[in-house]
Amino acid sequence: MSKMIRKGRLKPAKRDAVLFISSSKDDGKILKQIIDVNRAHVLMLVEREIISRFDGAKILKSLEGLEDRIELKLEHEDAHVAIEEEVVKAVGEDVGGNINLAKSRNDQVATAIRMKLREEMLKIVEAIINLQKKLLKKAEETLETIIPGYTHLQPAQPITFSHYLLAQFDAFERSLSRLCEAYRRINLCPMGAGALATTSFPIDRERVAELLGFKGILENSLDAVSSRDFLLETLGVLSIIAVDASRIAEDLVVWSSIEFSMVELPDEYAFTSSIMPQKKNPDVLEVLRARMSNIIGSFAASSTMLKSLPTGYNLDFQEATPHLWSASETMRQCLEILSNVILNLNVRSTALFRDELSFLAATEVANMLVRKYNVPFRTAHRIVGIVVKRLLEKDRSFSDITPEILAEASKAATGSPIIVNEKDLEGALDLSRCVEAQDARGGPSKRESKRMIQERWRMMNDSWKWLRERRNRLDEAEKMLDEEIRNLLKESLRET
Repeated sequence: MSKMIRKGRLKPAKRDAVLFISSSKDDGKILKQIIDVNRAHVLMLVEREIISRFDGAKILKSLEGLEDRIELKLEHEDAHVAIEEEVVKAVGEDVGGNINLAKSRNDQVATAIRMKLREEMLKIVEAIINLQKKLLKKAEETLETIIPGYTHLQPAQPITFSHYLLAQFDAFERSLSRLCEAYRRINLCPMGAGALATTSFPIDRERVAELLGFKGILENSLDAVSSRDFLLETLGVLSIIAVDASRIAEDLVVWSSIEFSMVELPDEYAFTSSIMPQKKNPDVLEVLRARMSNIIGSFAASSTMLKSLPTGYNLDFQEATPHLWSASETMRQCLEILSNVILNLNVRSTALFRDELSFLAATEVANMLVRKYNVPFRTAHRIVGIVVKRLLEKDRSFSDITPEILAEASKAATGSPIIVNEKDLEGALDLSRCVEAQDARGGPSKRESKRMIQERWRMMNDSWKWLRERRNRLDEAEKMLDEEIRNLLKESLRET
């Protein structure tokens, strides 16, 4: 266990106490980021002449390759102390003892988490865009594949599978927008906030933010170290995505059953029974559905953990961070799996061949009575309702409807029969025509679906552009930090 920061105020800690609070097992996730924070901070200290160029060069040299050399042990309180110990061991306390000058573990860990989270968010953004790409490809393949649309899990109106997939695209597009908005708030640097009140040394917070690729600084120092709303916001957005992904998984699980037979899962993402040879089980989707619950649970756990904490840094924070990494990794993996399942689905137009789904045309028959025969919609609704009831009582399908049956129902509803043209009735009963008739903006008609697909390809291209720009900025910042340090080391070498 580290004695370096306990020599003044405290006696050595008990080993079980150190092991109890240690975050070393989780800090490996942000080790590179912590080292980069130290590199940027030391470079800034040299530039501001707070420490000498010679001392700064020695510290920076000791940090080179440290990520591969250092071994994080549970006996360390955290990676911050472990890194400082390694630097002091390499260059002595007279020089290395200043690595923590004008900073604290509090602002350092908040910065490192934000840096790592930027990377994780960009991976999730990429996974969402890839999923959207698969949704659009499948939507193009299924423009004429008619399926029942459901309300209350009861067959409602005919739509296409393409229309269903576009609905899912749009739900993910909103979450993509939420992630981009959250990224803007995450991409602010807490460094320089110190423990909570900055420092009396003339540091340059903006320079450190620039070297680490941040858009700016998180200005108020107390807010910078004591807030974890960025963590909750990310988990909140991931929870919304989890709800949407889980809903798709549930749809496909139900629709792949024999009773629905609307889709068949690809063999590569299905499993069979150890005893029942006929089974094709949606195990992948079931596990995905469960793991989405874990993400929502991480949000709930972190919210509960962080509520009612006093303003300022509290070690409770470190217990919430693993939830962030777990949820991010789970989401990325599940989105990749879902993308492959969707692209390889076999979709069937069962609505065209199952008698019980012929009732999907009921709304269009009512609309036909309004449009062609000037019947008020509520009256038309009542007439068709009577027809449906009588057909079901005789165990017949909606395709068995005739002008005579409709005339009898209209007489029962209004006192006088309505005689409809047989061709008008046939057109209203044709599910393909029903879909094409639903041509209002955003409807399932082929024309509208094609328009929406084209528009969403453009939206997706904008998303790719946003992603490339953010990654380029991070790459450029990392190159700048490396270059500035190389120049400092060269100049220091010449001076010696």
